[in-house]
Amino acid sequence: MVPISYYLILSGILFACGVTGFLIKRNIITIFMSIELMLNGVNLSFVAFAAQWHALSGQVFVFFVMVVAAAEAAVGLAIIIGLFRHRESLNPDAFTLLKW
Repeated sequence: MVPISYYLILSGILFACGVTGFLIKRNIITIFMSIELMLNGVNLSFVAFAAQWHALSGQVFVFFVMVVAAAEAAVGLAIIIGLFRHRESLNPDAFTLLKW
């Protein structure tokens, strides 16, 4: 039996890698993948706590987070493709169209 602290440490590492990629990278695809990595880190902690407390609610919540992440991926990739066709760049600094 693996202790829950190992799962939480792995979850924290995944989340930290996602935050680091989000803050450092200048490619919008990499930023998008970093957000997905952060969601996976949070999902791992939900599953770990649900398994420790023998509760199904954590796993149900993970299911809903995965559904939202899939919808976000579909809409986000459509927006990225549209912006790439318009600007021919994946650099977020080139997208001044979205700024006020």
